[in-house]
Amino acid sequence: MKELKILFIDLDDTVYPQNSGIWPVLANRIYGYMREVLQIPKDQIVEMRERLFRQYGTTMRGLQYELGIDIRGYLDYVHGVDLSEFLKEDLELRQTLKEIPQEKWIFTNADQKHAEQVLGLLGIRDQFSGIIDILDTNPWCKPQVQAFEIGLRKAGNPDPTACLFVDDRVPNLDVAKALGMQTLLVDIQGNHTDHHPVIQKLAHLSNFLEN
Repeated sequence: MKELKILFIDLDDTVYPQNSGIWPVLANRIYGYMREVLQIPKDQIVEMRERLFRQYGTTMRGLQYELGIDIRGYLDYVHGVDLSEFLKEDLELRQTLKEIPQEKWIFTNADQKHAEQVLGLLGIRDQFSGIIDILDTNPWCKPQVQAFEIGLRKAGNPDPTACLFVDDRVPNLDVAKALGMQTLLVDIQGNHTDHHPVIQKLAHLSNFLEN
């Protein structure tokens, strides 16, 4: 592995366990926005959200392109929920991040407000140099290559080959790898892929870097 200078780390289902229970809550908020704000028929919402996610990378981006939504309003609605029931201070993860000397950035398809809440509840906000969020990369998002290019610029234009990108979604990792970045999949089941090494939780990151 080439010497690393910067780590880009995804937020949701990466810094906290994928079985935390947060996704069902956020999914219900998305469905609520589509039903209550956009007045989309209830029987069309699930199929439409899944299509938008596949086609555009995020539901928000799809709704922005197809229906011209106010993205700030969407983000405030979807992430306007207290997550303290699901997340608590993670001392193991905090120690892991403290032991890693490289600069670390959160790179997320959510917004900064949501990221600040998650990182604050986990007790790890101070371990990151900054947050690159969906508003920074707008109108792009992971896995669009333009979002990664913006992310790299935000972090000072490092050589992609000296960067590690950590995420729970293989399509995002594939684009990062195509750009020359080193990649790492976080999968709670430890499911392997031919293209990316895997760890089961982010607290195992320091062990991975030492090998």
